[in-house]
Amino acid sequence: MATSAEATALSVPTLLDARRLVIKIGSALLVDSGSHKIRREWLDALADDVAAARKRGTEVVIVTSGAVAAGREHLGLVGRPLKLEEKQAAAATGQIRLAHAYQETLARHDVTVAQVLLTLEDTEERRRHLNARATIDTLLKLGAVPVINENDTVATAEIRFGDNDRLAARVAQMISADTLVLLSDIDGLYTADPRKDPDATHIPVVAELTPDIEGMAGEPPPGYSSGGMVTKIAAARVAMSAGCRMVIAKGKRMNPLAALEKAERDGGAPCTWFLPAAEPSSARKAWIAGHLNAVGVLVVDDGAVRALKQGASLLPAGVAEVEGEFERGDVVIVRDREGRELARGLSAYGSDEARLIRRRKSQEIEAILGYRGRDEMIHRDDLVVR
Repeated sequence: MATSAEATALSVPTLLDARRLVIKIGSALLVDSGSHKIRREWLDALADDVAAARKRGTEVVIVTSGAVAAGREHLGLVGRPLKLEEKQAAAATGQIRLAHAYQETLARHDVTVAQVLLTLEDTEERRRHLNARATIDTLLKLGAVPVINENDTVATAEIRFGDNDRLAARVAQMISADTLVLLSDIDGLYTADPRKDPDATHIPVVAELTPDIEGMAGEPPPGYSSGGMVTKIAAARVAMSAGCRMVIAKGKRMNPLAALEKAERDGGAPCTWFLPAAEPSSARKAWIAGHLNAVGVLVVDDGAVRALKQGASLLPAGVAEVEGEFERGDVVIVRDREGRELARGLSAYGSDEARLIRRRKSQEIEAILGYRGRDEMIHRDDLVVR
Protein backbone atom coordinates (compact mmCIF):
# COMPACT_ATOMS: atom_id res chain seq x y z
CA MET A 1 0.00 0.00 0.00
CA ALA A 2 1.08 3.65 -0.23
CA THR A 3 0.97 6.53 2.22
CA SER A 4 -0.26 9.99 1.14
CA ALA A 5 3.31 11.11 0.47
CA GLU A 6 4.09 7.93 -1.43
CA ALA A 7 0.87 8.35 -3.42
CA THR A 8 2.17 11.67 -4.74
CA ALA A 9 5.44 9.99 -5.73
CA LEU A 10 3.49 7.32 -7.58
CA SER A 11 1.87 10.04 -9.71
CA VAL A 12 -1.77 9.20 -9.04
CA PRO A 13 -3.66 9.27 -12.35
CA THR A 14 -6.71 11.31 -13.23
CA LEU A 15 -9.86 10.47 -15.14
CA LEU A 16 -9.10 13.42 -17.41
CA ASP A 17 -6.39 11.45 -19.26
CA ALA A 18 -8.41 8.23 -19.67
CA ARG A 19 -8.60 7.04 -23.27
CA ARG A 20 -10.99 4.10 -22.86
CA LEU A 21 -13.03 4.22 -19.66
CA VAL A 22 -15.23 1.50 -18.15
CA ILE A 23 -17.67 2.68 -15.46
CA LYS A 24 -19.34 0.15 -13.18
CA ILE A 25 -22.58 1.20 -11.47
CA GLY A 26 -23.95 -0.85 -8.60
CA SER A 27 -27.58 -1.61 -7.82
CA ALA A 28 -27.48 0.34 -4.56
CA LEU A 29 -26.60 3.51 -6.51
CA LEU A 30 -28.99 3.06 -9.38
CA VAL A 31 -32.14 1.77 -7.65
CA ASP A 32 -33.71 3.37 -4.59
CA SER A 33 -33.94 0.78 -1.81
CA GLY A 34 -37.25 2.19 -0.55
CA SER A 35 -39.25 2.80 -3.72
CA HIS A 36 -37.39 0.18 -5.81
CA LYS A 37 -37.38 2.71 -8.67
CA ILE A 38 -34.45 3.92 -10.76
CA ARG A 39 -32.90 7.10 -9.34
CA ARG A 40 -33.44 9.15 -12.48
CA GLU A 41 -32.02 12.42 -11.17
CA TRP A 42 -28.79 10.69 -10.20
CA LEU A 43 -28.66 8.84 -13.52
CA ASP A 44 -29.15 12.10 -15.41
CA ALA A 45 -26.22 13.62 -13.51
CA LEU A 46 -24.04 10.61 -14.33
CA ALA A 47 -25.04 10.88 -18.00
CA ASP A 48 -23.86 14.51 -17.93
CA ASP A 49 -20.49 13.26 -16.68
CA VAL A 50 -20.34 10.62 -19.43
CA ALA A 51 -21.14 13.24 -22.08
CA ALA A 52 -18.38 15.50 -20.73
CA ALA A 53 -15.87 12.62 -20.86
CA ARG A 54 -16.83 11.80 -24.45
CA LYS A 55 -16.50 15.45 -25.43
CA ARG A 56 -12.84 15.41 -24.41
CA GLY A 57 -12.23 12.29 -26.50
CA THR A 58 -12.68 9.47 -23.97
CA GLU A 59 -14.45 6.31 -25.11
CA VAL A 60 -16.93 5.22 -22.44
CA VAL A 61 -18.41 1.82 -21.62
CA ILE A 62 -20.94 1.40 -18.80
CA VAL A 63 -21.31 -1.85 -16.86
CA THR A 64 -24.56 -1.58 -14.98
CA SER A 65 -26.20 -3.56 -12.22
CA GLY A 66 -29.83 -3.07 -11.25
CA ALA A 67 -31.89 -5.25 -13.57
CA VAL A 68 -33.13 -7.53 -10.81
CA ALA A 69 -33.57 -4.63 -8.36
CA ALA A 70 -35.48 -2.58 -10.95
CA GLY A 71 -37.71 -5.43 -12.05
CA ARG A 72 -38.63 -7.26 -8.85
CA GLU A 73 -41.22 -4.74 -7.61
CA HIS A 74 -43.21 -4.99 -10.85
CA LEU A 75 -43.53 -8.73 -10.30
CA GLY A 76 -44.34 -8.46 -6.59
CA LEU A 77 -40.99 -9.96 -5.58
CA VAL A 78 -39.98 -7.61 -2.76
CA GLY A 79 -39.19 -8.11 0.89
CA ARG A 80 -37.61 -11.57 0.67
CA PRO A 81 -34.69 -13.41 -0.91
CA LEU A 82 -35.35 -14.59 -4.46
CA LYS A 83 -34.97 -18.03 -5.99
CA LEU A 84 -32.78 -18.23 -9.10
CA GLU A 85 -35.75 -18.43 -11.46
CA GLU A 86 -37.38 -15.44 -9.72
CA LYS A 87 -34.17 -13.42 -10.15
CA GLN A 88 -34.17 -14.33 -13.82
CA ALA A 89 -37.80 -13.25 -14.17
CA ALA A 90 -37.09 -9.97 -12.38
CA ALA A 91 -34.05 -9.38 -14.62
CA ALA A 92 -36.16 -9.94 -17.73
CA THR A 93 -38.50 -7.07 -16.89
CA GLY A 94 -35.83 -4.94 -15.22
CA GLN A 95 -33.54 -4.99 -18.25
CA ILE A 96 -36.22 -3.24 -20.29
CA ARG A 97 -36.56 -0.48 -17.71
CA LEU A 98 -32.80 -0.08 -17.39
CA ALA A 99 -32.22 0.11 -21.13
CA HIS A 100 -35.00 2.66 -21.53
CA ALA A 101 -33.61 4.80 -18.70
CA TYR A 102 -30.10 4.85 -20.18
CA GLN A 103 -31.44 5.55 -23.65
CA GLU A 104 -33.54 8.48 -22.44
CA THR A 105 -30.89 10.12 -20.31
CA LEU A 106 -28.06 9.90 -22.87
CA ALA A 107 -30.37 10.99 -25.70
CA ARG A 108 -30.32 14.42 -24.04
CA HIS A 109 -26.72 14.60 -25.27
CA ASP A 110 -27.43 13.01 -28.68
CA VAL A 111 -25.57 9.87 -27.58
CA THR A 112 -26.60 6.48 -28.93
CA VAL A 113 -26.90 3.67 -26.37
CA ALA A 114 -26.33 0.01 -27.18
CA GLN A 115 -27.29 -2.80 -24.81
CA VAL A 116 -24.89 -5.74 -24.48
CA LEU A 117 -25.75 -8.73 -22.27
CA LEU A 118 -22.90 -11.06 -21.33
CA THR A 119 -22.46 -14.27 -19.39
CA LEU A 120 -19.32 -15.67 -17.79
CA GLU A 121 -18.92 -18.01 -20.75
CA ASP A 122 -18.88 -15.05 -23.14
CA THR A 123 -15.67 -13.86 -21.51
CA GLU A 124 -14.13 -17.31 -20.98
CA GLU A 125 -14.76 -19.15 -24.25
CA ARG A 126 -12.33 -17.89 -26.91
CA ARG A 127 -14.62 -17.36 -29.90
CA ARG A 128 -17.36 -15.72 -27.86
CA HIS A 129 -14.74 -13.53 -26.16
CA LEU A 130 -13.47 -12.37 -29.55
CA ASN A 131 -16.98 -11.78 -30.88
CA ALA A 132 -17.93 -9.72 -27.82
CA ARG A 133 -14.71 -7.71 -28.05
CA ALA A 134 -15.24 -7.02 -31.75
CA THR A 135 -18.84 -5.91 -31.13
CA ILE A 136 -17.90 -3.52 -28.32
CA ASP A 137 -14.95 -2.14 -30.32
CA THR A 138 -17.23 -1.51 -33.30
CA LEU A 139 -19.85 0.23 -31.16
CA LEU A 140 -17.18 2.53 -29.73
CA LYS A 141 -15.82 3.34 -33.18
CA LEU A 142 -19.36 4.20 -34.28
CA GLY A 143 -19.73 6.64 -31.38
CA ALA A 144 -22.14 4.62 -29.23
CA VAL A 145 -21.98 4.00 -25.49
CA PRO A 146 -22.26 0.25 -24.80
CA VAL A 147 -24.28 -0.45 -21.66
CA ILE A 148 -23.34 -3.92 -20.42
CA ASN A 149 -24.93 -6.17 -17.84
CA GLU A 150 -24.71 -9.82 -16.96
CA ASN A 151 -27.38 -11.78 -18.80
CA ASP A 152 -29.17 -12.81 -15.61
CA THR A 153 -32.20 -14.04 -17.54
CA VAL A 154 -30.32 -17.07 -18.89
CA ALA A 155 -27.28 -17.43 -16.60
CA THR A 156 -27.45 -20.15 -13.97
CA ALA A 157 -25.79 -20.11 -10.56
CA GLU A 158 -22.94 -22.24 -11.87
CA ILE A 159 -22.06 -20.04 -14.87
CA ARG A 160 -22.52 -16.50 -13.66
CA PHE A 161 -20.27 -13.82 -12.27
CA GLY A 162 -22.74 -13.06 -9.49
CA ASP A 163 -21.48 -9.49 -9.25
CA ASN A 164 -20.68 -6.78 -11.76
CA ASP A 165 -17.37 -5.74 -10.21
CA ARG A 166 -15.66 -8.76 -11.73
CA LEU A 167 -17.72 -8.50 -14.91
CA ALA A 168 -16.56 -4.89 -15.32
CA ALA A 169 -12.94 -5.96 -14.84
CA ARG A 170 -13.28 -8.71 -17.43
CA VAL A 171 -14.86 -6.25 -19.86
CA ALA A 172 -11.99 -3.81 -19.24
CA GLN A 173 -9.55 -6.65 -19.88
CA MET A 174 -11.43 -7.76 -22.98
CA ILE A 175 -11.45 -4.35 -24.69
CA SER A 176 -8.01 -3.18 -23.45
CA ALA A 177 -9.46 -0.30 -21.44
CA ASP A 178 -6.92 1.82 -19.59
CA THR A 179 -9.22 2.93 -16.74
CA LEU A 180 -11.92 1.19 -14.71
CA VAL A 181 -14.11 3.10 -12.24
CA LEU A 182 -16.09 1.16 -9.65
CA LEU A 183 -18.72 3.54 -8.28
CA SER A 184 -19.55 2.29 -4.81
CA ASP A 185 -21.21 3.27 -1.54
CA ILE A 186 -17.74 3.65 -0.01
CA ASP A 187 -14.89 5.94 -1.03
CA GLY A 188 -12.24 3.30 -1.43
CA LEU A 189 -10.25 0.73 0.50
CA TYR A 190 -9.70 1.01 4.25
CA THR A 191 -7.47 -0.93 6.60
CA ALA A 192 -10.69 -2.27 8.15
CA ASP A 193 -14.42 -1.90 7.61
CA PRO A 194 -15.08 1.80 8.49
CA ARG A 195 -18.71 0.97 9.30
CA LYS A 196 -17.50 -1.19 12.18
CA ASP A 197 -14.07 0.20 13.07
CA PRO A 198 -13.79 3.97 13.73
CA ASP A 199 -9.98 3.68 13.55
CA ALA A 200 -10.01 2.35 10.00
CA THR A 201 -7.58 4.26 7.76
CA HIS A 202 -8.24 5.15 4.13
CA ILE A 203 -5.69 3.89 1.57
CA PRO A 204 -5.36 6.24 -1.44
CA VAL A 205 -3.11 4.11 -3.67
CA VAL A 206 -2.43 0.39 -4.07
CA ALA A 207 0.46 -0.57 -6.32
CA GLU A 208 0.51 -4.29 -5.45
CA LEU A 209 -2.15 -6.71 -4.26
CA THR A 210 -0.41 -8.18 -1.24
CA PRO A 211 -2.00 -10.63 1.22
CA ASP A 212 -2.37 -7.70 3.64
CA ILE A 213 -4.40 -5.74 1.09
CA GLU A 214 -6.61 -8.72 0.32
CA GLY A 215 -7.14 -9.25 4.04
CA MET A 216 -8.67 -5.78 4.38
CA ALA A 217 -11.78 -6.70 2.38
CA GLY A 218 -14.91 -6.99 4.49
CA GLU A 219 -18.39 -8.41 4.00
CA PRO A 220 -20.82 -7.05 1.39
CA PRO A 221 -23.28 -4.39 2.62
CA PRO A 222 -26.93 -5.37 3.19
CA GLY A 223 -29.57 -4.65 0.57
CA TYR A 224 -29.75 -5.38 -3.14
CA SER A 225 -26.01 -5.04 -3.78
CA SER A 226 -24.27 -8.37 -4.43
CA GLY A 227 -20.76 -6.93 -4.32
CA GLY A 228 -18.46 -5.89 -1.53
CA MET A 229 -14.79 -5.11 -1.08
CA VAL A 230 -13.95 -8.78 -1.65
CA THR A 231 -15.27 -8.63 -5.21
CA LYS A 232 -13.62 -5.26 -5.78
CA ILE A 233 -10.23 -6.65 -4.82
CA ALA A 234 -10.86 -9.58 -7.18
CA ALA A 235 -11.74 -7.07 -9.90
CA ALA A 236 -8.55 -5.14 -9.20
CA ARG A 237 -6.49 -8.28 -9.71
CA VAL A 238 -8.04 -8.87 -13.14
CA ALA A 239 -7.74 -5.22 -14.18
CA MET A 240 -4.15 -4.77 -12.99
CA SER A 241 -3.01 -7.95 -14.72
CA ALA A 242 -4.39 -6.47 -17.96
CA GLY A 243 -2.55 -3.17 -17.47
CA CYS A 244 -5.75 -1.33 -16.57
CA ARG A 245 -5.75 1.06 -13.62
CA MET A 246 -8.80 0.87 -11.37
CA VAL A 247 -10.37 3.30 -8.92
CA ILE A 248 -12.99 2.74 -6.24
CA ALA A 249 -14.93 5.94 -5.64
CA LYS A 250 -18.05 7.01 -3.78
CA GLY A 251 -20.97 7.01 -6.18
CA LYS A 252 -23.96 8.25 -4.15
CA ARG A 253 -23.09 11.91 -4.70
CA MET A 254 -24.48 13.71 -7.74
CA ASN A 255 -22.17 13.87 -10.79
CA PRO A 256 -19.85 11.26 -9.27
CA LEU A 257 -17.24 11.42 -12.06
CA ALA A 258 -17.08 15.22 -11.98
CA ALA A 259 -16.80 15.08 -8.17
CA LEU A 260 -13.90 12.63 -8.48
CA GLU A 261 -12.16 14.83 -11.03
CA LYS A 262 -12.62 17.89 -8.81
CA ALA A 263 -11.20 16.08 -5.81
CA GLU A 264 -8.19 15.06 -7.90
CA ARG A 265 -7.57 18.67 -8.95
CA ASP A 266 -7.96 19.93 -5.37
CA GLY A 267 -5.58 17.33 -3.98
CA GLY A 268 -8.20 15.35 -2.10
CA ALA A 269 -8.26 11.56 -1.84
CA PRO A 270 -11.89 10.43 -1.87
CA CYS A 271 -10.99 7.20 -3.63
CA THR A 272 -8.50 4.36 -3.94
CA TRP A 273 -6.46 3.89 -7.10
CA PHE A 274 -5.07 0.48 -8.01
CA LEU A 275 -2.09 1.03 -10.31
CA PRO A 276 -0.81 -1.68 -12.70
CA ALA A 277 2.82 -2.13 -13.60
CA ALA A 278 2.17 -1.79 -17.34
CA GLU A 279 -0.16 -0.15 -19.85
CA PRO A 280 -2.98 -2.25 -21.42
CA SER A 281 -1.22 -2.57 -24.78
CA SER A 282 2.10 -3.64 -23.28
CA ALA A 283 0.40 -6.06 -20.86
CA ARG A 284 -1.57 -7.61 -23.73
CA LYS A 285 1.48 -7.89 -25.96
CA ALA A 286 3.58 -9.34 -23.17
CA TRP A 287 0.96 -12.09 -22.84
CA ILE A 288 1.09 -12.77 -26.58
CA ALA A 289 4.90 -12.72 -26.72
CA GLY A 290 5.16 -15.12 -23.78
CA HIS A 291 2.59 -17.57 -25.11
CA LEU A 292 4.33 -20.95 -25.36
CA ASN A 293 1.61 -22.94 -27.09
CA ALA A 294 1.51 -21.38 -30.55
CA VAL A 295 -0.51 -23.83 -32.61
CA GLY A 296 0.18 -22.65 -36.15
CA VAL A 297 2.60 -20.86 -38.44
CA LEU A 298 2.10 -18.20 -41.08
CA VAL A 299 4.96 -17.99 -43.56
CA VAL A 300 5.16 -14.52 -45.11
CA ASP A 301 6.81 -13.02 -48.19
CA ASP A 302 9.49 -10.34 -48.30
CA GLY A 303 7.01 -7.51 -48.69
CA ALA A 304 5.19 -8.57 -45.53
CA VAL A 305 8.52 -8.82 -43.68
CA ARG A 306 9.27 -5.18 -44.50
CA ALA A 307 5.75 -4.08 -43.55
CA LEU A 308 5.87 -5.87 -40.20
CA LYS A 309 9.19 -4.24 -39.32
CA GLN A 310 7.56 -0.87 -39.98
CA GLY A 311 4.74 -1.61 -37.52
CA ALA A 312 2.02 -2.61 -39.99
CA SER A 313 -0.60 -5.33 -39.62
CA LEU A 314 -0.20 -8.63 -41.43
CA LEU A 315 -2.52 -8.74 -44.44
CA PRO A 316 -3.68 -11.93 -46.18
CA ALA A 317 -1.84 -10.87 -49.36
CA GLY A 318 1.49 -11.21 -47.57
CA VAL A 319 0.89 -14.75 -46.31
CA ALA A 320 2.60 -17.34 -48.51
CA GLU A 321 1.91 -20.52 -46.53
CA VAL A 322 -0.29 -21.65 -43.63
CA GLU A 323 1.01 -24.47 -41.43
CA GLY A 324 -0.82 -26.34 -38.67
CA GLU A 325 -4.43 -26.36 -37.54
CA PHE A 326 -5.74 -23.47 -35.46
CA GLU A 327 -8.88 -21.52 -34.69
CA ARG A 328 -9.64 -17.85 -34.81
CA GLY A 329 -7.99 -16.13 -31.84
CA ASP A 330 -5.23 -18.71 -31.42
CA VAL A 331 -1.63 -17.57 -31.06
CA VAL A 332 0.36 -18.28 -34.23
CA ILE A 333 4.00 -17.76 -35.19
CA VAL A 334 4.92 -15.57 -38.15
CA ARG A 335 8.04 -16.70 -40.02
CA ASP A 336 9.89 -15.58 -43.12
CA ARG A 337 10.71 -17.94 -45.99
CA GLU A 338 14.00 -18.89 -44.33
CA GLY A 339 12.16 -20.09 -41.22
CA ARG A 340 13.17 -17.21 -38.96
CA GLU A 341 10.53 -16.24 -36.39
CA LEU A 342 9.49 -12.63 -36.98
CA ALA A 343 6.47 -12.25 -34.74
CA ARG A 344 3.66 -13.86 -32.80
CA GLY A 345 0.06 -12.82 -32.85
CA LEU A 346 -3.61 -13.68 -32.57
CA SER A 347 -4.95 -14.89 -35.89
CA ALA A 348 -8.20 -13.27 -37.04
CA TYR A 349 -9.01 -16.42 -39.03
CA GLY A 350 -8.88 -20.17 -38.49
CA SER A 351 -6.38 -22.22 -40.49
CA ASP A 352 -8.93 -23.41 -43.06
CA GLU A 353 -10.05 -19.87 -43.77
CA ALA A 354 -6.48 -18.58 -43.74
CA ARG A 355 -5.53 -21.06 -46.47
CA LEU A 356 -8.40 -19.85 -48.61
CA ILE A 357 -7.54 -16.16 -48.38
CA ARG A 358 -3.73 -16.28 -48.35
CA ARG A 359 -2.19 -14.29 -51.20
CA ARG A 360 -5.51 -12.52 -51.73
CA LYS A 361 -6.41 -8.88 -51.27
CA SER A 362 -8.54 -7.88 -48.29
CA GLN A 363 -11.40 -6.74 -50.51
CA GLU A 364 -11.67 -10.30 -51.89
CA ILE A 365 -12.29 -11.90 -48.47
CA GLU A 366 -16.09 -11.59 -48.55
CA ALA A 367 -16.38 -13.21 -51.99
CA ILE A 368 -14.11 -16.09 -50.96
CA LEU A 369 -15.49 -16.83 -47.47
CA GLY A 370 -19.07 -15.68 -47.92
CA TYR A 371 -18.82 -13.07 -45.16
CA ARG A 372 -16.79 -9.93 -44.46
CA GLY A 373 -14.26 -10.60 -41.72
CA ARG A 374 -11.32 -8.46 -40.70
CA ASP A 375 -9.11 -6.97 -43.39
CA GLU A 376 -6.03 -8.20 -41.54
CA MET A 377 -4.84 -11.73 -40.96
CA ILE A 378 -3.31 -10.40 -37.72
CA HIS A 379 -4.07 -6.85 -36.62
CA ARG A 380 -1.05 -4.91 -35.36
CA ASP A 381 -2.72 -4.54 -31.94
CA ASP A 382 -2.64 -8.35 -31.69
CA LEU A 383 0.89 -8.69 -33.07
CA VAL A 384 4.28 -8.73 -31.29
CA VAL A 385 7.24 -8.33 -33.66
CA ARG A 386 10.50 -9.87 -32.43
